[in-house]
Amino acid sequence: MIRNIHTRDLGVPAGPFVDRVQELWPPAWSKLEFDRPLGVGADGGHGPIRYRCTEFVPGESVTFEFVDMSGSHTLSASGTVLRHELIGRFALVDRVRWALAIRWLHDACMEDLFDACERAAGREPKAPARWSWYVRQVRRLFTPKRQPQRA
Repeated sequence: MIRNIHTRDLGVPAGPFVDRVQELWPPAWSKLEFDRPLGVGADGGHGPIRYRCTEFVPGESVTFEFVDMSGSHTLSASGTVLRHELIGRFALVDRVRWALAIRWLHDACMEDLFDACERAAGREPKAPARWSWYVRQVRRLFTPKRQPQRA
């Protein structure tokens, strides 16, 4: 089983940031989209990662179940702390993908999201997230190159 946790003390009540996850999603990552407003039953995800909202308590937490893998991830608030927890019961091939690429991309994306939340809370992060050399290389490898614009 894979368990990955990120937390950030925003210095202000964290609950409203759960509800604003789509609005605050970092633009450097594939857009976070759903087929309806955030709530139980909303299908969507970002990039190739697809999931469905299975629990939503406004101002407290939102949980998503993966569509193509076994697992979930939850964004929750407790006081001034925002927390993201991913739990995966992945097949071997997905565990290998996680170890080689997805984990590193996921960690970078979550830290970018938490930076955006902290800025929305009115303060600059003490140590803004920086992508590692490895994250930059994996993104370069898997990000489609833009086609030149025709005149």
